[in-house]
Amino acid sequence: MTLVAGLGCQRGCEVHTLLALLDAALVEAGVERRQLAALASIDLKQAEPGLLALAAALNLPLLDFNARHLAAYEGRLSHKSIVAFAHTGCYGIAESAALAAAEQISGAPARLLITRRKNAHATVALACTG
Repeated sequence: MTLVAGLGCQRGCEVHTLLALLDAALVEAGVERRQLAALASIDLKQAEPGLLALAAALNLPLLDFNARHLAAYEGRLSHKSIVAFAHTGCYGIAESAALAAAEQISGAPARLLITRRKNAHATVALACTG
């Protein structure tokens, strides 16, 4: 099984905020951090300090995708955010990035294991194959 966490966040979101949200999603899914193959987000966030710090802390690659690539997953999203679309051109960063990365890594179709979960500053979703 390939397991990926997709993440979206506000500018300046702290690593501890991202980690707490990710850990809650992992607990909900009944999986452990060590099972993650990668983190993923939109390319607009590729230099976001909190995401980079999270990837470093977990020793995972942070894969990023452009809005056009993520738009291909629009029909598979559990929620479409007008706010996210207005800022990024993508209706759901966490879910679509998780799906895109899981499929890129495995070469197989992915599904959402945990749909979008959010706090005041970030979103997370888990996608898997197998």
